[in-house]
Amino acid sequence: MSNNVLEIQNLCVDFLHEGAYNSVVRNVSYTVERGKTLGIVGESGSGKSVSSMAVMQLLPPKPKCRISGKILFTDKDGKQTDLLSLPNDDIRNYRGRHIAMVFQEPMTSLNPVHKCGEQIVEMLREHRNISRKEAYKAALDLMNEVMLPRPEKIMDSYPHEISGGQKQRVMIAMALACNPDVLIADEPTTALDVTIQKTILQLLKKLQSKYGMAIIFITHDLGVIAQIADEVAVLYKGEVVEKNTVGELFAAPVHPYTKGLLACRPPLHSRPFHLHTVSDYLSGSVDDTAGCETPELRAERHNKIYSQPPLLQVKDLEVTYALEKNIMGKVLQSLTAVDKVSFDVYRGETLGLVGESGCGKTTLGRALLKLINTNSGSITYNGVRLDQLTDNKMRALRPKLQIIFQDPYSSLNPRITVGNAIMEPLKVFGLGGKNNAERKEYVCNLLKEVGLQPEHYNRYPHEFSGGQRQRVCIARALALSPELVICDESVSALDVSVQAQVLNLLNELKNKFNFTYIFISHDLSVVKFLSDRLMIMQKGQIVEMGEADSIYANPKQEYTRKLIEAIPQIG
Repeated sequence: MSNNVLEIQNLCVDFLHEGAYNSVVRNVSYTVERGKTLGIVGESGSGKSVSSMAVMQLLPPKPKCRISGKILFTDKDGKQTDLLSLPNDDIRNYRGRHIAMVFQEPMTSLNPVHKCGEQIVEMLREHRNISRKEAYKAALDLMNEVMLPRPEKIMDSYPHEISGGQKQRVMIAMALACNPDVLIADEPTTALDVTIQKTILQLLKKLQSKYGMAIIFITHDLGVIAQIADEVAVLYKGEVVEKNTVGELFAAPVHPYTKGLLACRPPLHSRPFHLHTVSDYLSGSVDDTAGCETPELRAERHNKIYSQPPLLQVKDLEVTYALEKNIMGKVLQSLTAVDKVSFDVYRGETLGLVGESGCGKTTLGRALLKLINTNSGSITYNGVRLDQLTDNKMRALRPKLQIIFQDPYSSLNPRITVGNAIMEPLKVFGLGGKNNAERKEYVCNLLKEVGLQPEHYNRYPHEFSGGQRQRVCIARALALSPELVICDESVSALDVSVQAQVLNLLNELKNKFNFTYIFISHDLSVVKFLSDRLMIMQKGQIVEMGEADSIYANPKQEYTRKLIEAIPQIG
């Protein structure tokens, strides 16, 4: 008897757009065994999520969406059902009870107006004939099972009151409420800290071992797949281009797309001048002659950088937030987000700032640019005390100090074209030309510098992919010819292939224009690739600082070791 719990046969999904159907998923076939994990890998737009939403029957109805093929589910008694043949009322008996899903973004998947516990209780009562009291106890048990701290408090908390990792655990608890046969995890660790990502992966494996459920794990990161999957299906443009066991696929990938996905991850034990990208492999233009930075070249470059005076000096910087005030405005309770931090940044270097969410790194980055107020300490840029400048004097320095934010979509005004978004600061500071025609030409040249085209000038942000939007934000930050650029998690939510392109771009622009970067991230592998020095931040303090390769090879702090051990590795 077959041990397959789910079998997808020639699945096709087409969406209606402007009177014609566009094919998004084409003849996708795979099987999932009970108790095993199938990893589905591919970039954004490859059809990963759409094919899994088809399994859950969560896609729009006809005629907006057209689905064909077979989705065969086999229950514990051996009864096989084609889910595509079921009417809407019957599919509800399978959704949640037999096949559950953990969505990519828990903040938008959880209802913001209902407490976390209530949402799990609702799931339990929908599918199991139990009282509200029994459902509450079962929900509390589930929260304990997914190792949520203070489960009674989280039961009574709204989604915005808990962290990203905790929200993801609530989603997992909800998905496990009815002990499903199949759990679909759609990018459940994207943009999470590497340490939280590691605990989520360990949790899923533990729960799978306990309940014997099958898992379909969707991601763009083959490093994550290596930690959790038994078999892998690689999707490219809606088609499965390669299927194999994890060991075989990583040892001998066949398709150029798979080779590209493996190659574009930043290496941990070498420093290539240029990261390979997926497009290099698909076009057959892989250049293995670019080489790597040798320790001798690196030492020579560092001697040059660190023999000059610092560009930025930070001493005993402190930032606190008021958590509670009385009716008179007096602070009753506060949080120290940045606690007596001191460091220097040298012209031409990339200083990596690493730490988990909540450690204070974003607060520190914004404090350096006076985007938020500081409580004490000093920030000296090129001999000028920024913390003592008036708003008007600080405004005059803004062109030299720029920031690239984490989310490019929320950083761009959706109502204006990207060309006008880049031109706006040029007009404010009277740079880029004598008139708008000259400024437009300047912006078009900038677009080409970041890998876009002049015809993109009149497009709106929603017309671009995530990687393209990030390139627009980079162009806007570079428009004013800055000296210091703070990159705040600027590649954390991008596909690994797009991430490689953006990292290459940042390095190329730095070499061409002699920028100085402070690169903020929770991903130590990315930061190590870019950085000359690393600063490790924990609970508002710098706990370790030094040359990037030295810290990676010989971390002095247990916290740093934990961050390094959490990096997903292949092989």
